[in-house]
Amino acid sequence: MSALAELLIAWQKEHGRHHLPWQNNTNPYTIWLSEIMLQQTQVSTVIPYYQRFIRRFPAIDRLAQAPLDEVLALWSGLGYYTRARNLHRAALLIMTEHQGVFPQPREAIQQLPGIGRSTAAAIAVFAFGQRDAILDGNVKRVFARYFGVADYPGEAETLKKLWRLAEQSLPDDDDPASIRAYTQGLMDLGALLCVRRNPDCGRCPLQHTCIAYQENRVALLPVPKPKRSLPEKQTVFMIYRARQKLLLEKRPSRGIWGGLWCFPENAVDQDRLKAESGAHNGVELPQLMHTFTHFRLWIHPQLVEVNAEIGDAGKMTAWVAPEEALDLAIPAPVRKLIVQHFLNDLN
Repeated sequence: MSALAELLIAWQKEHGRHHLPWQNNTNPYTIWLSEIMLQQTQVSTVIPYYQRFIRRFPAIDRLAQAPLDEVLALWSGLGYYTRARNLHRAALLIMTEHQGVFPQPREAIQQLPGIGRSTAAAIAVFAFGQRDAILDGNVKRVFARYFGVADYPGEAETLKKLWRLAEQSLPDDDDPASIRAYTQGLMDLGALLCVRRNPDCGRCPLQHTCIAYQENRVALLPVPKPKRSLPEKQTVFMIYRARQKLLLEKRPSRGIWGGLWCFPENAVDQDRLKAESGAHNGVELPQLMHTFTHFRLWIHPQLVEVNAEIGDAGKMTAWVAPEEALDLAIPAPVRKLIVQHFLNDLN
């Protein structure tokens, strides 16, 4: 067994995480759900979402039977909603094409929507005890430091090198307990000690064989992504309120916030609205900035009081009380605006 694997397994058994809600079982459904939720999201944020989701959808068949709107509503606030849509699609495929049985091995798992190589490997390891390598963001950082990889991990050649290192570092034996402890150890080390800023090298079990530590390059690795300024976009949220209810519009299934309920960005015709519902002049609310992966969006909310609940015949709309809106599938900026401006009827 490699020195890295041996050290990690011993460390994980004594110092790793053992009591997360999705641990200590081999149920592929709950492991899959946790791995999807943990993509680009911290454990502390995921735990309450995971617990609510499992209470509502305790098994794959229950998830597959649920309307997508209900799935998105439970996901609301967790972000990266494509994950929820893919989760629902994958549940349907498991029920229709796999007779309700979660597929294996890793190559078959990877064919499901929203599951890449590393996520599929993690599911294969924890659910089925298979020997496979993972390479999520935390593990890339651990390997870049441990092996002294001085290139940006996002480059194709660097990524290939990291995958080779990940495969070479696996425990030699096929004991499911060893591969699970090793894989969890990598995750725990990256989350608890080998963090991006101010890593706790003094408590790291790998410090004596870590190239970055030995060469005093821990702060320099992994090599950061070349900086580029995010492009900025602007939009106006038209917030119509009638009799203490707010107008929400369901967005198209594709694109930003696909399938979620949002304030209209392209409102019904202003002249028609004023004529038919007695609209008052709009009130500008404080602008809001929301950052996506590839751009920054500046939102300019306009509150318009109207006397009648009208909508756009060409779109799916609904008038809902602010507290009821929070139970719908709404994006984070909409939730923030409702909480800040409408729950206590401040306007």
